[in-house]
Amino acid sequence: MRRTVPPPQVSARTRRRRAAAARSAARRSSRRRRRSSALRASFFAIAPPGSITSVVVRSVVRHSAYADSVTLMRVQQEVRRQAGVEEAGLVLATEANKALLQQAGLLTPEASTAGPDDLVIAVRAVSEEAAARALAEAQTLLSRPRASAGGDAYRPRTLAAARGLLPQATVAAVSVPGRFAAGVAREALREGLHVFLFSDNVPLEEEVALKREAAERGLLVMGPDCGTALLGGVGLGFANRVRRGPVGIVAAAGTGLQEVASLVHRWGSGVSQAIGTGGRDVSGAVGGATTVRALGLLADDPATRVIVLVSKPPDPTVAERVLAAARGTGKPVVAVFVGADVADSGTVSGARTLAGAARRAVLLAEGAGAREAARAGEAVEAAALPGPLTHEAAQLAPGQRFVRGLYSGGTLCAEAQVVLRSYLGRVRSNAPLDPADALPGTGPAVEHTLLDLGADEFTQGRLHPLLDPTLRLQRLAAEAADPAVAVLLLDVVLGDAVEPDPAARLAPAVAQARAQARRHGRTLCVLGSVCGTDLDPQDAEAQTAALREAGMHVLEAAALAAHAAGRILRERGARGGPPAVPRLAVPARAVPPPDPGPLRALLEGPPAVVNVGLGLFAESLARQGAQVIDLDWRPPAGGRQRWLDLLERLEA
Repeated sequence: MRRTVPPPQVSARTRRRRAAAARSAARRSSRRRRRSSALRASFFAIAPPGSITSVVVRSVVRHSAYADSVTLMRVQQEVRRQAGVEEAGLVLATEANKALLQQAGLLTPEASTAGPDDLVIAVRAVSEEAAARALAEAQTLLSRPRASAGGDAYRPRTLAAARGLLPQATVAAVSVPGRFAAGVAREALREGLHVFLFSDNVPLEEEVALKREAAERGLLVMGPDCGTALLGGVGLGFANRVRRGPVGIVAAAGTGLQEVASLVHRWGSGVSQAIGTGGRDVSGAVGGATTVRALGLLADDPATRVIVLVSKPPDPTVAERVLAAARGTGKPVVAVFVGADVADSGTVSGARTLAGAARRAVLLAEGAGAREAARAGEAVEAAALPGPLTHEAAQLAPGQRFVRGLYSGGTLCAEAQVVLRSYLGRVRSNAPLDPADALPGTGPAVEHTLLDLGADEFTQGRLHPLLDPTLRLQRLAAEAADPAVAVLLLDVVLGDAVEPDPAARLAPAVAQARAQARRHGRTLCVLGSVCGTDLDPQDAEAQTAALREAGMHVLEAAALAAHAAGRILRERGARGGPPAVPRLAVPARAVPPPDPGPLRALLEGPPAVVNVGLGLFAESLARQGAQVIDLDWRPPAGGRQRWLDLLERLEA
């Protein structure tokens, strides 16, 4: 029989010491487990300023996880709608994004130590249970596989595999984070694909190298930061649906291209091709590489009778090269360099606004003479104020003297500044034509202010206003509440891949702002335009009707809305004058653009596209009936910079 030995007697002090040691060991073990886990979670309670009840902040860090920015923002919006959730954030843990989490009260200790390739999911909720439910919902939504644009479950992981599935592919549409974009674009070129490069934050030297390699291979790089193109009747990026016709467009400005294309359609003509170049293409470093080759391509295109050239003011040397090439096309070219004037010379004429350029192009395509087309372009902008707007403006209170513009399109914001400076003098902006007029950061508007809400400072941690109008609606309410504001200027941009029904949220906000002004004894003039067509999924006519019913005065073009705002405020004593803008001369000697050679194949029919990045672009292409393969892209080497550097050295 086995004898049981009683345990030795242990003092209370010894028991307490052993218990403390055990708890310490457990904590160390727990820390080790957390460090080794690929998924970490934490929570703590904070009391925001002015709050009495504590709230719970919990975060999850997923290491080396990737989801595109639109997916993250859509999931974030879903999580914010969960019961008990006050705020949510889903971001890659870059320093800039961690600063945004800090500002929102969502930065936990674990999130603060996450690396730029880690995905942080953070929520602030009224209880632990609500926070846990929200985190679980976020992870469920992120774990759902994205179906291919054609509805198939399978999505290839490499460009080579995508070419195998779609051997007729001609274009790669690239919208991955900027630090990976050049590598993806280079791989696409080596697969024999033209590149539509939507991504921004691509180093300038990479852009130069990519465009040089594309030229050597007989291919074209549109971008980086190229928002729009229309090839063979198919829209890439944010594009409007327009009829085919004789007007070709080359544009270093995304919403500028959209505005011209939409107006050409609205005024009865159509677009043959519209080639985006990226805004930096006309810089001195890039030298107009894509612009000049695109001019050569449209010069060679039998379907293109007139070319519209759209840009912000180019580098002077580049402007000379581009205008010489424009003259060398042998076709009528209308140049609109928003913020600069182009003197008419030979087959090249200059327009000050996008609407003026579109009107000239339509008449030239119909066979009108240059003088007749020029007069028509100028007449567009000289139209009188609509009667209802004149009546409403007469009811403004004495203290109402300022205009505030809230734009989703950067080119439309720049154009409005050009127009309004002639009426008002100084116009402030976060994207000013004159650096002296810069509005710092995202701060409050002062006096006459036009904001480009699609600029980087407004889109950090947010969707672009073309996709999510939340920020614009907030600013609209704030500006409408200012008793010194007389006029609000807005743009509404339609098309594939943008918000499906902008008026559904904007119209009630406009009606509410006007009603609030009336309650305070004021009249508020809300002016704007709809950049879109009757063929767009949103239907420009339906959007216009809804906005007008809410009390918004919808003019035919963005420039006309800006002119109307200027005339209203001029009647109230505002004084401006012709702004000092560069005047660019067309070189007397034409320099034919390079022969397009193998580029001709790009315009032979609708493009077949390999989409690399944002799924909404693949969905848009599929809705248009285009052939598209949606790549299941992931950052190489897990996105870890040390491994990426090693891979680059090995490839070199």
